[in-house]
Amino acid sequence: MQAQQTEEVEKTSEVASGASANKQEKDDKLLYFPDVWGFFNNGFLIMDGFADAGYLTLGLDYFRGDPVWKHRKNKDDSSMEPDFDFQAWLAKHTAVSDVLVPKWVAEVKAKYGKEGTKFACVGYCYGAPYVMNELATDGTCTAGGFAHPAFLKESHFFDLQKPLFLSCSEIDHTFPNEFRNRAVDILQSEKKPFQVQLFQGVNITAQLAKANTQDSNIDNPYERYTKEQSLKGIADWCDFWLSQ
Repeated sequence: MQAQQTEEVEKTSEVASGASANKQEKDDKLLYFPDVWGFFNNGFLIMDGFADAGYLTLGLDYFRGDPVWKHRKNKDDSSMEPDFDFQAWLAKHTAVSDVLVPKWVAEVKAKYGKEGTKFACVGYCYGAPYVMNELATDGTCTAGGFAHPAFLKESHFFDLQKPLFLSCSEIDHTFPNEFRNRAVDILQSEKKPFQVQLFQGVNITAQLAKANTQDSNIDNPYERYTKEQSLKGIADWCDFWLSQ
């Protein structure tokens, strides 16, 4: 399936590239922070899904045209680029995106925000820490969620100030059971507003429509169901909290 609603990637300024899904019903906006696969068809389909929920959905290409799929087919692949150093790639892009994201968010807020406008956010994998930053004290967003998060620290959960939806898979090397349980312990003890959605027996790839194979056609009905429910859960969560 090809993304239908996502507009062409455009420059928001000299800061970074952005994309928006163009079906808009609400005044509120949603910030989309992609995973390491960046801007590709499956990610655009996710953006379209949030657009179908009524949000003007704005995404950031913080890899600046160098997503990980240009180097390997999945996390275990070495056929495309045998000498590819993922940790070096990650360090290079994290150093840049940590600077770009706050600038981009400020630009989006200035361009699309108006009196009464609220912002939500969603992040996948690499994008999860940016969701947590936007839901902290100085963040722009009113509510948000993530799926198969990566690179999170305990401080992200202690610093949380806005409602968070955690869409999780049982099989997830970036957010395994012990990490998830510790996150929930912190959220409960600190009385943070949160909800956990946990899919038994599901690999993280289902939540981005088997993104690591770049195959958006899920043959397994249960995996398709979990992908759809993950998106719906985050959208419904944002709908509720932005309406308060």
